[in-house]
Amino acid sequence: MAAVSATESALENQRIGGLQLRVAALCTLVQICDGYDLNAVAWAVPSLIRDWHLPPSAFTIAFLWSSIGIMTGALVAGPIGDRFGRRPLLLVSLTIFGIASLLSTFAGSLGILAVLRFFTGLGIGGGFSGAAALAGDYAPHRLRATMIMATFTGAPAGGFIGGQTVALLLPHFGWPIIFVLGGVFPLVLVLALALWLPESPRFLAASQTLSPRQAALLRRLDIVPTPGEAVDVARGNPIAMLFGQGYALQTVLLWIIYFCSLLNLFLFAYWMPTVLNMIGMTPAQAVFASSLRDGGAIFVALYLGLAIDRIGPERTLALHYALGAVFIAAIALVALPYLMLCVVSALAGMTIIGSQTGLNGTCGKLYPARMRTSGLGWALGIGRLGGIAAPVLGGYLLSLGLAPTRIFLSACLFALIAALATALLAFRGSPVELPAIEEATS
Repeated sequence: MAAVSATESALENQRIGGLQLRVAALCTLVQICDGYDLNAVAWAVPSLIRDWHLPPSAFTIAFLWSSIGIMTGALVAGPIGDRFGRRPLLLVSLTIFGIASLLSTFAGSLGILAVLRFFTGLGIGGGFSGAAALAGDYAPHRLRATMIMATFTGAPAGGFIGGQTVALLLPHFGWPIIFVLGGVFPLVLVLALALWLPESPRFLAASQTLSPRQAALLRRLDIVPTPGEAVDVARGNPIAMLFGQGYALQTVLLWIIYFCSLLNLFLFAYWMPTVLNMIGMTPAQAVFASSLRDGGAIFVALYLGLAIDRIGPERTLALHYALGAVFIAAIALVALPYLMLCVVSALAGMTIIGSQTGLNGTCGKLYPARMRTSGLGWALGIGRLGGIAAPVLGGYLLSLGLAPTRIFLSACLFALIAALATALLAFRGSPVELPAIEEATS
């Protein structure tokens, strides 16, 4: 039998200390930026409808190009992050969507806004997968889903905190303030990452040349690189690996779950502020109620990651998605008073966005390091097809003349499909998780 290398043993069993917490905190800040900018255009639309004198369905194009950008960024980022490193991927991604968000404040037409939202999405897609993969590289296997999920709570935190902030500032500064905040924070964060974010220890261990600072970092992890020692980094085509070595069924099921889950997430993220505005709320009220959806998702980190690590994703996430269908139906079918709508919005976020956060942790745990960014990136990228379908579906249903909240009823079906596909992960088999080194006698 082949033995696991000493480096891999150290990485898979590393202790949680200051280094790991620093990486997790910085990756969480990246996710906060992503969560804010993901919602930014939806928060701006109720005001833009009034200022640009356009119907709500016209903004489908801005939502659509934002999702296309996120999908493109996620698909491209996966192989780049696995082959060339997580750190440069994050620095470039943050710079792209920070600049694009700032330029959005000068958009004078829907077409220009759509183009800028594509580039914002491009950066978001790279930031999501890169931050999750790096957090996973600095987490022991036993807590990997929990650590990745903890960083991903930054996305709903960004949506919640950002939404509350925008609701306060919007009446005074107008819609451009949304994109100013969305651009300044990531550009400042680029400087912080350049100073304090280390590269993946696997990339450092596999490197032929290390700086004194990088060598010291590996020593903190009890790693002394040995020439010829196997380290779990991509050496072939990471995309082909997703369908080899027993990962094919897992990959297909995860793509189905991501498609359904992100369709639901984006349907609410893009259309909920507009729908609430259409049923009589002011833009500020609509943003506030919608942001509570992200607020509810933050609390999922208190239990869902640990449940996935200890019980497994099959039962945990399947139940979560099924509960999401119930809260979606309540929003779609019942004329709720404002306070009750806020409560149900938070519960819907706990199950809709919370399930997606748990799914990200699951994906990062199920794929080994050599294909972790590609596994996450391509799952997020394929899932973004659901994100692309969401604005089109919402705009089409609104154009049919349905009661505005009824457009969310379609999300119940996709939540149930996600629940079923998650349960079927139980049949994925047991692919090899870690690389092996040759026996000493070979």
